[in-house]
Order: sequence, then structure tokens, then C-alpha cells
Amino acid sequence: MELERLSGVQLGALVNKGEIKPAEVIENFQHRIEARNPGLNAFVYTKFDDAYEEAKKLEVRLANKEDVGPLAGVPVGLKDFLPSKKGWTNSHGGVKSLIREDSEDSEFYKAARQAGCIAVGKTNSPAFAFRGTCDNKLYGPTRNPFNTEYNSGGSSGGSAAAVADGMLPISEGSDGGGSIRIPSSWCQCFGFKGSVGTVPSVCRPDAWTATHPFCFNGAITRTVTDSAVMLNYMAHYDPKDPFSLPHQPKDYTELMKKPIKDWRIGFTPDFDMFTVDPEVESIVTKAAYKFEEAGAHIDRVHFDFKHTADDYAKLWCRSISIDTSLDLYYWKKAGLDLVGDHRDELPEEFIYWNEKAFNSTVLDYRYFNDLRTEILDCQEKVFADYDLILAPVTVCPPVKNSDDCNTKGPEFVNGKKTEQLIGFCETFLENFTGNPAASVPAGLTVEGLPVGLQIIGKKYRDEDVFAAAYTYEQIAPWNYDIPYNRI
Repeated sequence: MELERLSGVQLGALVNKGEIKPAEVIENFQHRIEARNPGLNAFVYTKFDDAYEEAKKLEVRLANKEDVGPLAGVPVGLKDFLPSKKGWTNSHGGVKSLIREDSEDSEFYKAARQAGCIAVGKTNSPAFAFRGTCDNKLYGPTRNPFNTEYNSGGSSGGSAAAVADGMLPISEGSDGGGSIRIPSSWCQCFGFKGSVGTVPSVCRPDAWTATHPFCFNGAITRTVTDSAVMLNYMAHYDPKDPFSLPHQPKDYTELMKKPIKDWRIGFTPDFDMFTVDPEVESIVTKAAYKFEEAGAHIDRVHFDFKHTADDYAKLWCRSISIDTSLDLYYWKKAGLDLVGDHRDELPEEFIYWNEKAFNSTVLDYRYFNDLRTEILDCQEKVFADYDLILAPVTVCPPVKNSDDCNTKGPEFVNGKKTEQLIGFCETFLENFTGNPAASVPAGLTVEGLPVGLQIIGKKYRDEDVFAAAYTYEQIAPWNYDIPYNRI
């Protein structure tokens, strides 16, 4: 049995039925990870001893007829960015001087454990998750399973590559500008980020840390159902998060099955401001109009943004750097001068934007809020007439890996200069507004590289995004042949 071809739900069902033991599952995926990871660099480290220990505990619970969850024995990866499992370590995305023991469990890991999953290791991420590609000075780039000359996308690139290549069915992502959706798009996975407040973000000492722009924890999977199961466990109320919603229990695996017949869906290839590669636009346009097969009405919609995509991309770079610039300041006061003494561990782009953020004024902060409000108003004007908005995830196919451990997005698209950290992604707008959004596989380029379609929902209508994604999965299934033999 090729376990790597199964979804998390399928694998969990086998374990719950007693057809395979959790330790046998871990052994199977250990062999696959050890064989495949050297070619992809998806995992930065593994903890199989811990995984076998958890598997044995799970076997005892199963023998005692306990309900251990629908994802019993399913291996998962955790993102090597912020703390995600007590006792393990994180590096803030490949920053050697910041390797520290995890002080807490992430919302993803707490949910995965409740669902029966077993963590097997940490996956690669860029420094401070500050870009839409996956590369760093400590571990290097994560390579794309479809063609290893190309990047996996970021920032949750290690997770997406591992899932796409069958190293595991589910892995952790975090999304502050598209970091779940971008690598899901480039690795042909399903990636979802919720509405603000759906999944708690508990930050201290500043409870509002993950709000400018909104940052989210979530899952990267190969099926919509696996992601819905994870959201069932991740969505809950936590009063320590000032935006956390007082949830009524929801079963997203049932809500995703509601029909979308007669829904009005708006489609834009560019939000009337991005420059899009013609092949990407063609693939995404064809994918968008497939919703007509489910009885939905698709219209091309327009936006009246007053600023350019470059303006908004630079706004994201500066605003996402507010808290990291404060981290740098407080670490320096405590004796760790990261920029002064360990500059070679950081991308120069990260240093530049953190200096800009730290030296910003009250007027700069007002400018940030003015533009953020403009994005909200322009989007809500469309949502007044439409149930969903469809758009590309990125304006370009995956980019080639750089040899300097500093892979960025394209400098030019269609001859027009593009901001290289996030400006090639049409995802970060939803982090400014807090709307739910997902990436579904739209197709492959002539070179065989994946392209993703973004599904954007009204705020607090996460189930609508799942309904659309599940419908699309039935119409245009992406059960592609995992690229097992390309490395």
C-alpha cells in the first residue's frame, strides 16, 4: 500500500480501523522523508524518536477503544519559524543566532494533536517569514517537487513541498501576506487561511502583534477535506486574542458540501493594478469559469484602487516589519545585536525594511491605515454584489532558485518592474483586510509548473470558501501523479 498517496482522512481511517498501526505509519513516512528530503530540502530537521514515542502512546489509546480523532497516526510537519511544539527548537526561519527552544505549542499543533496527528519534524521557511519565496542563509532554498531548479514558494515552502511530494499529507503553515497560499499554489496543494478571529492568535507582550497586517496559522494539505478537518479543530474562541470570535460549533466537512448554484462570483486577473504573466492569466481564467459547471454566475469585476500594486507591496513590507523591528531593538538591549554582530545571517532586504519601520512616524502610521482602509473599501464595494472573488495567487509561475541563499520573486513581469518580496503575489491584500482566502490548483504551465487560483470570501464566511473549493475539487480534481521520480 502506497501510504504517501493517501489523504490524511484516508490514512486516519485505516489507523482507526486497526488496519495499520501508528508506528508502522511513521516508519513508512520516515523512509520516504529520508529518501526524498535531501533533494528537496523541505525539512530542516526531523524528530522520529519523538514520533515513535507518540505513536506507541496512540496505540495504547486505540487498544483501549478511545476516540483519538479522525487523523489518528497521521504524520504532520511543523513550520520552523515561531514556536510550534514545546521542547523542540525554532530558528525564526533559518537565523542561526535565534535558534531557541519552543516555549509553546502553536494553534496548528494543538489542533493536530487533538485530531490524532503525530509531528515528525520542522519544515523550512525564509528568515522571519519575510517574503513569498523559501530560502535562507542557514538552510538554503526549498526546491519545488515539480522541478527542483525552481522554488517552492514561501514562506511556508518547506511544508508545501513536503505535502506535494508525499512526505506527509498535512503540514503547518502561517500566513501574514500569503505564506500559506503562495507555496500551496506553486506546489499544487490546497491552502486556506481563515477570517481574522476564526483561529486564535495569542501574542505577548503585545496582544495586537499579529494585526498589522493580520497573520494567521493554518494547514497545507492535498485535499479540501483534510483542511476542513483541521479547521474543525483549530477554530475556537480564546479571550487572550482580542479578535477571537465567539464560535458556535461548526463542521466544515459538512458545510463545504453546500451547493454554490446561482452564486454570483467575481473574477479578476489583476485587481486592475497587478501585471500578470499571460500564461498564468490564461490558466487561472479557465479555472475560474469552471465554476459555471456548478451553476454559479461568473463576471469579470473591476476595482478602483487609487494606489499602485507597488505602493501596496511596499506598505506590506514596512508594516509587517513593525514588530520585528521592535524585536531587534529589544534583543539588542538584552545583548543580542543581530544586525550589528550577525548581519551575515539576515537578508539585506529584511534589514532595510526593519530600519524603515523602526524610523517611521505617526504620519507614516496614518498613511498605512489610510491605504489599508482603501483596500477594504474597494473590496467591499465588489462584495456588495458578489458572494466570492476569484484571482490568481501569484502573477507568475514559480521562480528559479538563486545560488546565494536569497531567492526572491521576479524583478520584472511582462517588462514591468515588480517588488520582489511580495509584489508578485495577489495574496497580501487579504491580510490587510482579514478576509478568508484559499489557493486551489488551477493547472500546470507548459513547463509543468503549478499555478494556483485564489478564492476569496466575505469576512466571517469561511464556509463559503470551503464550499467553493470543494465544488471546484469535484469539477476539476487535482489528483495528479505526485512527482516521485523527478529527483
